[in-house]
Amino acid sequence: MVIALIGASCTGKSSIAEALRARAGASVITGKDYLRMAKTPGEAEMLFKEHLRDMQPREALAVFVISEPEALGLLPEGTLKVHCHAPLDIVKDRFAARMQGNLPPPVAAMLEKKHHIFDEGAYALRIDTASSSPEEACALILSRC
Repeated sequence: MVIALIGASCTGKSSIAEALRARAGASVITGKDYLRMAKTPGEAEMLFKEHLRDMQPREALAVFVISEPEALGLLPEGTLKVHCHAPLDIVKDRFAARMQGNLPPPVAAMLEKKHHIFDEGAYALRIDTASSSPEEACALILSRC
């Protein structure tokens, strides 16, 4: 089964993906990792779509971490789509922690601009990562598989 963890930067997607890997043995694909599947982006996209389609009926879990809208087009029908979100101030704090406590104004502006890019989608679950731990989110997701 394919699980898509969808959200803007620093909304907890990778932490949930790691919890799914640890608890359920899920394979995790992050961002554009799929481009390594072939020499050209077009061929890699085609191979990746086939790979995800092949995962759908099987018992194994594949988690695709998505932070860019164009990646949504790679998802096969039947994917469990999970929207991960957090308040903007928490997202900024998390990003600043990645940058040793410094959040330059251009980065803050980028976070503000992209904060709501996935809000309007159709999702099986919406998880507020400010109020749920990765383990709690993992348990909720696995209850839907």
